[in-house]
Amino acid sequence: MSETHQSEIAHQHRAKVIGVSVAAAVGGFLFGFDSSVVNGAVDSIQDTFGLGSLFTGFAVAIALLGCALGAWFAGRLADVWGRKRVMLLGSVLFVVSAIGTSLVVTVWDLLLWRVLGGIGIGIASVIAPAYIAEIAPARFRGALASMQQLAITLGIFAALLSDALLADSAGAASDDLWWGLEAWRWMFLVGVVPAVVYGVIALLIPESPRYLVGRNRDEEAARILQEVTGEVAPLDRVREIKLTVRRESSASIHDIRGPVFGLHPLVWVGIWLAVFQQFVGINAIFYYSTTLWQSVGFSESASFKTSVITAVINVVMTFVAILFVDRIGRRKLLLIGSVGMFIGLLMACVAFTQSTYKQSGSVGDVLCEAGNTTKECLTLDDPWGVLALIGANLFVVAFAATWGPVMWVMLGEMFPNSIRGVALGVCTAVNWIANFTISMLFPTASEQLGLGWVYGFFAVCAALSFLFVHRRVQETKGLELEEMDAVAASRLEANEAVRIAKLGQ
Repeated sequence: MSETHQSEIAHQHRAKVIGVSVAAAVGGFLFGFDSSVVNGAVDSIQDTFGLGSLFTGFAVAIALLGCALGAWFAGRLADVWGRKRVMLLGSVLFVVSAIGTSLVVTVWDLLLWRVLGGIGIGIASVIAPAYIAEIAPARFRGALASMQQLAITLGIFAALLSDALLADSAGAASDDLWWGLEAWRWMFLVGVVPAVVYGVIALLIPESPRYLVGRNRDEEAARILQEVTGEVAPLDRVREIKLTVRRESSASIHDIRGPVFGLHPLVWVGIWLAVFQQFVGINAIFYYSTTLWQSVGFSESASFKTSVITAVINVVMTFVAILFVDRIGRRKLLLIGSVGMFIGLLMACVAFTQSTYKQSGSVGDVLCEAGNTTKECLTLDDPWGVLALIGANLFVVAFAATWGPVMWVMLGEMFPNSIRGVALGVCTAVNWIANFTISMLFPTASEQLGLGWVYGFFAVCAALSFLFVHRRVQETKGLELEEMDAVAASRLEANEAVRIAKLGQ
């Protein structure tokens, strides 16, 4: 076979791997869309149902409890039903949630449909990176795993853009648009389209070779490895997978126990990565940015536009992560990101401490939002408004290029195969619970403490994330899952020996 022909075959297989990875990452698009579409509807929901700031935060954040639930069970369901069927389940939940949320009559209906949508998001957040990690070769697995985060950022952008377009078409988010439905209801209903696309794609992509090996369908797994990834010796690879799958099949919560507060140290590393990714406050931007900028005096239209620009920055910088994650490495990108996030958040913190209250509708006060019924409104005078915008967007740049995608890559790689499914489910569930905590408390904390204190807390978390990565996180670049399994499993055995020794004492 000539070198030219071999090169053509290699390109074909690379295209196939990229194709199925992109298809799986459509779940990430729904993840981003469904979690951020509420951004443009927050104020309308609050006014429609007469909610206070704390309950508004709860109504926005309750979907994240569903996410934690979906993430917790997704791995187990995927092992029983297969990756494709669980993706299809996520698609159905997205469709039902989008329709239900658009037609809510009471706040309790809203909470129910938000939770169901959250379960779908949780499923997508686990299955997509796991599927990609299982089917992608090590040499560009990091870049392909980052496709998940790119899809999430595209979903966020699509949600914020559609929110802005629908609000502009109606005049305001709370005004009627088509068929007697307000614009904010259409914001949710639009989500039916990508959800259906995700379901169709789930039926078309091949099943994960690891799942097939676990169900003793070795020949089918070998065929997929050969046809999609171009594996030269697929049966040998199947035998390698079978050895690790046997250890995975009996994995349970008991298997992630260790000497550090009852959990294996690697699981704690994953948990803290998941917590820091949320405690730097990224979703305070993507769930509340429109409300945030209105609260400091921007008009509704300007706030929507600012949110869309931020989403575009988020998408563009995710490409940077895809380009460099397999070149620079995961750990170094996380460290760089922590520094960038700290600087951006500190700038926003300083700017928000300079906010002032002005009489609503006072002469020349163009920043006070129209229709404000309070006597005073919060504003940012020059140059503090510009500094807040620069700081917030610098933070998004740093997060999108590093912590956004890289944390998910790390969680998909860092655990031994024997506990990967359980550990990934635990860490992802913790990520959603941390997201819920920040998202629910942000409106009340901003109102009671002020945005300066809130963004100061986010900046402290960014600084702590740097120290944590520097001391605790190890590089996983360029290793096959089975190679990492050998290293991580040896650590697991060593820590188990320490735990047993302590019990003996």
